[in-house]
Amino acid sequence: MADPVLVDPFMSNIWAHLEANNSPAGPLEQRQAWKIPLPGQDTENLMFKSQGMPDNPAEARESTSSAGGGSSPEAERAQNQRDRQDRLERYGPGAWSVAELLSCILGPGGSVAPGIVAERLLEGYGDLGEMASTAPALLARRSGLEPARCQRLLAAFELGLRAQEPVARQGLVVRRPEDLHPLLRKEFRGLDRERFLALYLDSRHRVQSMETVSIGSLNASLVHPREVFKPAVALSAAAVIVAHNHPSGNARPSGDDLDLTARLDRCGELLGVALLDHLVVGDTEVTSIREYGWPTGPDT
Repeated sequence: MADPVLVDPFMSNIWAHLEANNSPAGPLEQRQAWKIPLPGQDTENLMFKSQGMPDNPAEARESTSSAGGGSSPEAERAQNQRDRQDRLERYGPGAWSVAELLSCILGPGGSVAPGIVAERLLEGYGDLGEMASTAPALLARRSGLEPARCQRLLAAFELGLRAQEPVARQGLVVRRPEDLHPLLRKEFRGLDRERFLALYLDSRHRVQSMETVSIGSLNASLVHPREVFKPAVALSAAAVIVAHNHPSGNARPSGDDLDLTARLDRCGELLGVALLDHLVVGDTEVTSIREYGWPTGPDT
């Protein structure tokens, strides 16, 4: 078999050296073992060429992506979005994790991805209740929570509260203490200070207005009868119901609660505005002082 015509002198010297070699494999076989290309030879089996590597770089990227080994962050986010949508359609929003719900509410438009902001919020707060009760100014300081995102988050919390309200505050008819329990639980949820409220009723015991009389310390609320009955006179209210919370969670009335109730009761008699009840709100219970034992002792 005649040797092919050699063009490169350097390659000619190599082949001449191989042919002069006494290897049993022979000149042609040794050339094949060394993978030295002959003119016109297919180079796809060369040792220095990666097996299965396409010549087109675009094909290489497509092949890698289809194999799942190099998907981009955008592709992963798109896939996660499809997964969430699928779970939403199949099982409803209850199938989403808290982080996914927060991420959906926060939405795009910030300097930090919504999923990362959601994780930071959950790490910074013990639970959603603590997050919902945080003052807006403090909540807005969280990293990645721009004003628009903060507004969306606060709106979501408020919508959740309002969705649980059975009736509107104004016009609510009060026939028994239990009629006010849902409203009071909503008003006092998550507070770490005592807050004293007064609800002003018309002659049919419909709520005309609800006012915050005072906000006290961790275990005390300073209340003056004047601040309770001033709105009652302005509204021509027929009756008043007062309520306050115990941040300790215990709804049992204290001695100070009973003394204050007695003072307010006597002031109401003088003004012709009846004090119907004083409600003490704890974590799980609401105590009616009218049912607990209305104070009749002297003012102290």
